[in-house]
Amino acid sequence: MKKESQNESGLLTEVFTRWLIVEKAYSDHTVDNYLRDINAFIAFIKPKQLSVVTAADVRAYIYSLVNKNKSSSVARKLSALQTFYIFLVREKKVDHNPLIGVSRPRQEKYMPVFLNVDEIFRLMEEPDDRDTFAARDKAIMELLYSTGMRVAELVNLNKGALDFGTEMVTVTGKGNKERLVPMGAPAVEALQRYFSQRDLLIRERLNRGHDINSAVLFVNSRGSRITTRSVERLVQFYSQRAGILIRVTPHALRHSFATHLLEMGADLRIVQELLGHVSLSTTQKYTHLTIDHLMDVYDKSHPKARKKLL
Repeated sequence: MKKESQNESGLLTEVFTRWLIVEKAYSDHTVDNYLRDINAFIAFIKPKQLSVVTAADVRAYIYSLVNKNKSSSVARKLSALQTFYIFLVREKKVDHNPLIGVSRPRQEKYMPVFLNVDEIFRLMEEPDDRDTFAARDKAIMELLYSTGMRVAELVNLNKGALDFGTEMVTVTGKGNKERLVPMGAPAVEALQRYFSQRDLLIRERLNRGHDINSAVLFVNSRGSRITTRSVERLVQFYSQRAGILIRVTPHALRHSFATHLLEMGADLRIVQELLGHVSLSTTQKYTHLTIDHLMDVYDKSHPKARKKLL
């Protein structure tokens, strides 16, 4: 092992960053999250260098986090650190991984927030003549729910990703992996109604002398690509107006998509593929919801499910 330089930590994070971008093809957002978590650990262990960190240092870091962060946040930070050290050991940048054998805090059970079918129908009916961008907003929400795609995947869509002949959309997910997902008739109809409004916004932007990317699918009032934050705001706006009591996010529509498919008997591996999950265990969290739903239906419907009250 070469003698450490004073700037060893910075050099190692640079190498790791290049690997995340070039080899893993992670998004800028994901890379930023990794670096933020790793730099927080580096700040904690200073003046120690990464190559001499011990398991005791990692345990002290965990202890410093548990009272200030949710267990899910602590788990995310440790996951980023684990990936970092696995990479460094594999590339022979350090001799050992100090996270091996270190116990992690127990995570609280996470239950995804989702809407029932009636709430979905109410939400989709909200955009109307009162709303300037009703056609666009309805198309966005219909596409989120009918495909289960992530909001980041949706805002990065170009018009060429849509195939109206087959009613399929090509979604580019994490690691630049592509998957084909059915759109569904309501989403297709909403998209076709939206296109006239989209073309008008783009034309207005051109008339103002601005450069545009005419391939972009969903645009904002200025004719440029809509942001994830804007999509989050419009989903929350319509859900509140529809009287839905839970806080609705674009991710809640993704959860609703998966939950409703499983409730209707869809195969878990098909749902995994549609969602773009690498691991089946990530998709299995929805089975808890569907089991609860099945038991509720059974209790309410089966004549022998409950004892009769005297």
